[in-house]
Amino acid sequence: MSEWKKTGCVLCGQNCGLEVLVENNRMVKVKPDKDNPRSEGYACRKGLNIAYHQHHDQRLTHPLKKVEDGFIKISWDQAITEIAEKLRSIVGEHGPRSLAFMGIGGLGCQSEAAFGLRLLRALGSQYYYNALAGELTGMFWGYGRTVGRQYNFTIPDHDRTDMLLAIGWNGWMSHQMPQARRHLGEMSKNPDKLLVVIDPRRSETAERADIHLAIRPGTDALLTRAMIAIILQEGWQNQEYIDCYVSGFDKVKPWFMKFDAREACRVCELDYDLVREVASLFATRKSSMHQDLGVLMNRHSTVTTYLEIILLAVCGRLFVPGGNVVPGCLVPIGSHTDERDPKYWRTMATGFPALLGMHPPNVMPEEIMSGHPERLRAVFVSQSNPMRSFADTTAYEEAFSRLDLLVTIDIAMTETATMSDYVLPARSSYESWDTTYFQFNFPEVYCQMRRPIVDAVGEPLETSEIWTRLADKLGIIPAIPEVLFESAGKSRLEYGQALYMYMQSDPRAAAAMPFVVAKTLGKEMGSINLAWMWAMLQIAPRGFKESAARAGFKPGLTMGDEIFQAVIDHPEGLWIGKADPDNNFANLRTEDKRLNLYIPEVEEWVCGITPQSEEEQLKGDGNYPFILMAGRHMDMNSNNMMRNPEWNKGRRACTLAMNPGDAGKLNLADGQKVKVSTEAGTVEIELEITGAVRLGQVIIPHGFGLSYNGKVYGVGVNRLTSSTHRDPIAGTPLHRYVRCRVEPA
Repeated sequence: MSEWKKTGCVLCGQNCGLEVLVENNRMVKVKPDKDNPRSEGYACRKGLNIAYHQHHDQRLTHPLKKVEDGFIKISWDQAITEIAEKLRSIVGEHGPRSLAFMGIGGLGCQSEAAFGLRLLRALGSQYYYNALAGELTGMFWGYGRTVGRQYNFTIPDHDRTDMLLAIGWNGWMSHQMPQARRHLGEMSKNPDKLLVVIDPRRSETAERADIHLAIRPGTDALLTRAMIAIILQEGWQNQEYIDCYVSGFDKVKPWFMKFDAREACRVCELDYDLVREVASLFATRKSSMHQDLGVLMNRHSTVTTYLEIILLAVCGRLFVPGGNVVPGCLVPIGSHTDERDPKYWRTMATGFPALLGMHPPNVMPEEIMSGHPERLRAVFVSQSNPMRSFADTTAYEEAFSRLDLLVTIDIAMTETATMSDYVLPARSSYESWDTTYFQFNFPEVYCQMRRPIVDAVGEPLETSEIWTRLADKLGIIPAIPEVLFESAGKSRLEYGQALYMYMQSDPRAAAAMPFVVAKTLGKEMGSINLAWMWAMLQIAPRGFKESAARAGFKPGLTMGDEIFQAVIDHPEGLWIGKADPDNNFANLRTEDKRLNLYIPEVEEWVCGITPQSEEEQLKGDGNYPFILMAGRHMDMNSNNMMRNPEWNKGRRACTLAMNPGDAGKLNLADGQKVKVSTEAGTVEIELEITGAVRLGQVIIPHGFGLSYNGKVYGVGVNRLTSSTHRDPIAGTPLHRYVRCRVEPA
């Protein structure tokens, strides 16, 4: 028997709608879902190959325990009991700073976040390491200081902008906006709109741009400072906007008034007149900006994104229609953790703060191997594979081998799982109810609660249930009154009333609310994730309720339940809210309710980015003459989520891309094996010669080097990246600027 079932992709944050044909409990065919209101029948090659994520030979089916000769199957009760005992012993002897959680909430299964983080806090620890802190926290830091909340970062108002400035973003491949190729394609063809790309290479997006600034690798901060300088020196700034909405402008303005923009463009290897034209257009049109890892993982990462905020502000392009706006959401993707507040922990050995509640994965190996009395000794990894995902694979291997306890929760036997003491099988995105809270559209707020479309094989559990069982074994969940169990079996209305009374009567209950809901309503519904979605909608903040009312939901005590029922009734997804497009300034959370442009801690850093200093720092290294771009978005990579290489059979998926001119100087031929070396390590890889790559730059994609059925497919680019090559504020790895050497293998 076969049946088409609606679901969504979980391989990137866009989560496009899909329809899957299921036969004999297997996904056999996938097509875009035309009924999905967000993607409207749009999907990329990755989503159409989602069956390779679900079905492969490394799927986990039972809890595993490492013994001398490998792994043995154990029961859930044994696994939870032993892990709880070891965890209690480690934290009891060495304190809560000895414990860290990593991952928790991937690209499509984010319900577990509330459970994992509540457990971490209940054990007294604040150490939460997440991939977002390996990419975006420098940007979150900048918005936290200027806007007042780290989670109120902005995205382009794509539908209303008439000029999109794409900086280090290859949206044709990485998406990061709804229906990216449709939108970029239409924009490039529309004579009334302008697409400008700043990227060292001629990417797929740059090919479609009206203007392509082929910037010298690593000079994004210098160029951004030059553009601001041109605008201010020419008097093109939006002074009315600045006077009304900005504070600190008089303190930052001197950074640019005597800056030599023409000389900066020379160092950036760009034509000054063209840069001046782009600056003029950006200052005078309904412009917006989309930056990505080409900036966020490059030299001066945090300061570059701060300069970009200044650029948007002086042009009056923040919080306005067609500019950069704060999207609406049901749940923010993190919490505001101002690093100046001592209540938020810094890492013990390296001193990095939590930004948006997350610590940078780059520093974890040092935290484990520091020798500090309160060093990390126990790490829980969920929906993450640090052995391949994060900088310095060699350092991670050494560090994880020194842990007293390593537990991995995943659907697959990843490289991290093979190093673990315990491996716990999770249900996949297509075996459980789950959702995502990523919001990259405006003004609508989208929600899709994916339902199980195939049955789990073996004994995997929803990850939320794994955290709940562990919390229960550790004695973290208070006694639950019988009335909650009884009301859960009657109606959601009665349950909601009983839950409210319980939360009011026991001060411990609120902190343990996810686990209480899990053991009562979750048991009744047969899914903890589904029950938690209902609970979140009941306790949603006033701002979301106002957003939901604009989307057509009736205000009142039953609004949350009404939205929940609508979510259940629409497996294709639906709009559950709508931000106020005319009042985006409501997202300002600074004390003076203005954009605070001046950040004193980085004034010296910004002013030190000059044509002279940059030219000196960018001088070639005779031993490592090339600049490696360690990571590349393309149709053939998907982080570590596609284990089976068959999905790319017959394609050149993992190569070193090099310009023909560079290959000719080295007498290298397309297809031959070459050796790539950095200070961190060496790999051998097939060479691909292409004119899309800039002279002096080489590229290796991320998401490869996976071990599958005894063979390693491609190379893990993080063998070549050093964990100490990172941003000094956010700890972001500088993957887009790694000095390397290339020679015949």
